[in-house]
Amino acid sequence: MMKKLFCLLACGIAPWAPAALAANDFPTVERVEYVLGCARDAHGPAQEAIYKCSCMIDAIAKRLSYDKYVEYSTAANALSIGGERGETMRAYGAGREMASKFRAIQAEARKACLMS
Repeated sequence: MMKKLFCLLACGIAPWAPAALAANDFPTVERVEYVLGCARDAHGPAQEAIYKCSCMIDAIAKRLSYDKYVEYSTAANALSIGGERGETMRAYGAGREMASKFRAIQAEARKACLMS
């Protein structure tokens, strides 16, 4: 029991805070892909971008479940598709609303994480 407690504390995880763990249920690969894409598009030093982009995905994970994140980010990405395929998504009112919510959450995360 002491070993497990020590491991949790060493990793910065409070064993009495299971709600905090549930709020960050994103798969690691999803977090890595988000950070890499964000850092690629960021201006400035790469190391700084990695920290800020990691902060952003953590902030998003606090606001959205992973399932909602997939839903909202897919809608936001689909709106940028050109042609007929994109028009289908642009005509879908709920998709536009999901994309708008996602962009607002991203904007809040950007501000909180000092992304310019």
